Amino acid sequence: MATPTSSPAAARAAATDSEPVWVVPLHDHHPYYDRVCLRRVFAHEQDRRHRVVVVDAVKLLACAERDETDYVLPPVGQWHGGKARGIREFLDPDNPRMPTMPYVTIVRRRARGLLGMLGLEHVGVVSFRNGQHRARYLAHAGARSFPVEVHEREASLLMALCGASESVAVPQ
Repeated sequence: MATPTSSPAAARAAATDSEPVWVVPLHDHHPYYDRVCLRRVFAHEQDRRHRVVVVDAVKLLACAERDETDYVLPPVGQWHGGKARGIREFLDPDNPRMPTMPYVTIVRRRARGLLGMLGLEHVGVVSFRNGQHRARYLAHAGARSFPVEVHEREASLLMALCGASESVAVPQ
């Protein structure tokens, strides 16, 4: 479960601006570290137009696979070694520069097939504005869920289509 916290590594990285930190556990015995710390993209107090939604990794990536407008990455196992190593080092909780959570948009479109053509079946389509490598690496490393940031108009749709079943505390 991804939760906002102030663990020692996270507190060190966020100490200057007192922003909440989400700790994402990695469940598949990731050999490099057992968690990733993320902060908000839009952390400014004045910004009330973006929301954090904790998503199910599998559901989010399934919706992202339907994106026909943006570049969709292959699975992590198909990345060249330097790219995978770079993202792994970037996400390392001991890295002094804490990464931001992925930033996404989501729309609902008609599904392919007869039911979609009749307007009876719809699917979610996620596009990454930033953080596609992070999201794919987190899922590859065993994160079952993680936080993403989305515009407030799309937050309820993202939660309905990709939301994680586990409850997460909201930062104060």
